[in-house]
Order: sequence, then C-alpha cells, then structure tokens
Amino acid sequence: MIDVCLLGTGGMMPLPHRYLTALLARYNGKSILIDCGEGTQIALRKTGWSPKPIDVICFTHYHADHISGLPGMLLTMGNAERTEPLLMVGPKGLERVVKALRTIAPELPFPIEYYEITEDEDEIKLPGMPDFRIKAFKVRHNITCYGYSLLLDRTGKFNVQAAEANNIEKKYWNPLQKGETITTEDGRVLTPDMVLGEQRKGIHLTYVTDSRPTDSIVENAEGADLFICEGMYGEPEKLKKAKENKHMTFYEAAEMAKEACVKEMWLTHYSPSLVNPKEYMGKVKEIFKHSVAAKDGRMTTLRFEDEK
Repeated sequence: MIDVCLLGTGGMMPLPHRYLTALLARYNGKSILIDCGEGTQIALRKTGWSPKPIDVICFTHYHADHISGLPGMLLTMGNAERTEPLLMVGPKGLERVVKALRTIAPELPFPIEYYEITEDEDEIKLPGMPDFRIKAFKVRHNITCYGYSLLLDRTGKFNVQAAEANNIEKKYWNPLQKGETITTEDGRVLTPDMVLGEQRKGIHLTYVTDSRPTDSIVENAEGADLFICEGMYGEPEKLKKAKENKHMTFYEAAEMAKEACVKEMWLTHYSPSLVNPKEYMGKVKEIFKHSVAAKDGRMTTLRFEDEK
C-alpha cells in the first residue's frame, strides 16, 4: 500500500488557508516528496508526519512556487538529526538550482545526490525497493516541466506446486518470490518465473501540475488509482488565460481523467483568486464523476485490489 498526502493545493503564492502544491507519499518506510514550495515544511508539520525519513524529493520544474521552500525543508531535516543521503530528482539544471538555493542553507549533516532528467521520459528505481518505480514524463508548460507517476508493481502469487515440480529447495523460495535470480552451488540458474504466476495489478499514482492538456499526461495516467492534476482555474471564462499561461481549467483536467480511465481525480494548484473551488464541481463531475476539489492535507491509502 502507498500512503498519500496532498500537503498543499495552492498555485503561485501561499495563502493563510492554502499552502503551495506539494505531495508526500510513503511506502515501506520510505517517503517521496514531490515539489517543495514556500510553506511546505509547515504543511508537513500539520499532518503529523516527520520530515526526517524523506528519501527522495522530486521537482516538476523550477518556478518559485514549486521549489522556494527547499532551503527551509533541508534545514528542518538537518535539525531532525538526519544523516542518510537525500536523493533529488528534477529537470536538467537541478544541481545548479539547488546549490544556488543552498546559499542560505550551506551546512547539512547529510549528503545530497542528484538525478537530472534529460529525456522526455525517464524511470528511477530506488535501492532496496525492486517493486517500486518513479516514472517522469514531460508535460507542456512555459518552461521544462515533468509529471510523475509512482508505480508499485506486484508479482504473481507464489506457486508451491511449481517450485516442488522444479525441485527448488525451500531456502530459495523467498528470494525468488522477491524477484531475485539465483545461481545454485551446482551451477543451476533459478528464475522467478519458475515459481510465480502471472503478474498482478499493482498501484498507480500520477501527479501533474503546471501544464496544458497533452497526450503524455493521458498516456501516463491511464488506469491510475489516483490522478492528482492541476486545476488552476474553475471559472469557465478563464480558458483563454489558462491557454496563455500554459495552465489548465477544472474541465480540461476532468476530460483527461475521463480519457485516461482513472479511478479518482484530485484537483490541485488553484489560482489565488479561486476562493471556493467546490462551487465549480457540478459541471466537473458531469464530465468525470469521481472528481474531488482537494483541500490541503487530504490523505488516502492506496491498496492492492484484493486488500480493499
């Protein structure tokens, strides 16, 4: 299962009742933060979740409302006596941007590792997590910007009869079930497909902000358990402004959710002028029924289908 918390839902500037857009996901003791605008560390504190175990910070792009909270977050993590390395993922120029921001946070008790995305799509795997993937895909903003999918794969069920029929000793069952390939002492090669059934449906979360509708979003969100998508404007008359600024309306996000056949969509990244997003949800739900005008701190736990 993956725990998900939308820390903030604002775009452009933080407001007293709305922090800037950021997402925190937890799986198997590890945490992934996507974007870190001003106020993110306060939003995190409100949830009761700790900043210390954040293992990865992914950035969609380098506009201030998505990264300006990083120095404070790093200092907070340092004050929590963190010493483990922190991986940062983002578009080309990541190391240069982060080092510039670290002028005001120069000394940290932990090292930072950088992974810069240079292709239209990329996939990152984390050490010790063979079943978990972070997939980045380019979207359509006025600077280079990426969406992210968090993917938890699930292998097929262990087949005891197959293991016994293949004369595989029990000491090898567990590593094979975890996806490892084993060479025995007598030179025999054992592979997971010898003991596992067909791969089962995993968990799929897709997160997108700051983009016009584009095929890459629909393709990467296809069948997602949860699609978190920017809805900068709820007012129908602001479509022209959305196009000019390379953002989206609620209705465009809902059309993509419908096309991608996602299970649920949370809207986020609201314009500061959008006081009450819920008042526009009637028409949105006509397009895609399972749409939510998310608020700061909204949480859920995504589970495998047979665990629900």
